[in-house]
Amino acid sequence: MFKEYSLKYGDQYINFSLDSNSVIQELYPQDIEVIQDVESEVNMVLDYPLASRPFNEVFTSGDKITIVASDITRLVKLDQYLPTIVNRLNALGIPDMDILVLIATGTHRGQTAEEKRKIVGEELFKRLKVVDHDCDRSPMMHVGRTVRGTEVYVNSLVVERKVILTGGIVHHLMAGFGGGRKSIVPGVSSRQTIAQNHLHALDPEAERSNPLIGVGVLENNPLHEDMVDAARLVNPDFLVNAIIHTDGRIAKLVAGDWFKAWNAGCHWADQKYGIPIREKADLVIASCGGFPKDISLYQATKTLFNAVLAVKDGGTILMLAECREGAGAEAFFGWSAPLKEGRLDPELRRNFSIPGYIFYAAVEAAHKARVILLSQIDPALVQPMGIQGVRSLAEALEAADVKPMQRILVMPFGGATIPLYTSI
Repeated sequence: MFKEYSLKYGDQYINFSLDSNSVIQELYPQDIEVIQDVESEVNMVLDYPLASRPFNEVFTSGDKITIVASDITRLVKLDQYLPTIVNRLNALGIPDMDILVLIATGTHRGQTAEEKRKIVGEELFKRLKVVDHDCDRSPMMHVGRTVRGTEVYVNSLVVERKVILTGGIVHHLMAGFGGGRKSIVPGVSSRQTIAQNHLHALDPEAERSNPLIGVGVLENNPLHEDMVDAARLVNPDFLVNAIIHTDGRIAKLVAGDWFKAWNAGCHWADQKYGIPIREKADLVIASCGGFPKDISLYQATKTLFNAVLAVKDGGTILMLAECREGAGAEAFFGWSAPLKEGRLDPELRRNFSIPGYIFYAAVEAAHKARVILLSQIDPALVQPMGIQGVRSLAEALEAADVKPMQRILVMPFGGATIPLYTSI
């Protein structure tokens, strides 16, 4: 008996069928009641924040406000809740001219005018000044040094003004979770600061990723703890973070203290999107969940890193990721040269970059399992990584060599469902 599947790929769907007897599990998020009235929910969390005075007591007339927002690769429905925040600021006597939106690009490219409009919404784009952070060119201020020695240089716009962090909470390969303190480092920090922080992703004793980091890992995660120390030097005034459900709607909003409210949101996300698996599979078929989660390979690797948690050593991962923007980071495939020459690890330690580490971790994943990537990317570009690129579903299924009695696990929302396996 065969079952039909329809998995997202960019703005479209890819359809195929599998023998039901071979499919051991389909990973979907738990049933979650998404927020129906976003405006009411925003007002509620602003009035009753976590570990913070109410919003109206934190801000007052005369304040200059910087709202830190995620870039286009991390759409978190800011346009749905930012208007309420801005209107509240206006009602407190803070005019639009004193409110600025700073896009936390980290080391990513700047945003087009259309992308900025999409991030903040049509009305606020017309009303507010929206600027990109540039890790190389923005005016920076040194705010101190972390316990682990990272020199923290941040955009002056988060030092000289009151700061509201927005963004989304999602599981993250290196930092455990996105959102919160990541809006500061790497979001609005200098390239030097970002590199120093992210070096904690590598094991100081061996040529491999640091075993203390990982998806959903916060305790004793040195990269996360260094980010927290850096954000503490800025000490943002307020936070509003969203958790986006797989259907694109807001499932949860947390607001208040920049660390404690965010941390509560992480626990909620872990409970809702961490999915126990009964066994690891011979073959994992994973979709990122469509655009923008598969906008680029850089973003799509989140699904790869989740899929690795569900596959047997030596098994196969078939990943569906359109990657309309290719690698998504200009320097990403540039790391193929040191890889071919056998010097990827030392070169990354010497010249650390986030795209470089994502490349590094993807190579590690391809060493654990055979990875087949259905995308728009030229297969020759991913071949050095140990990844087999294909351009059609038929080619993908042939490469995956689907057989009777094979144990298959399907991840329709690979970027948002975290396999949790215990051998007990």
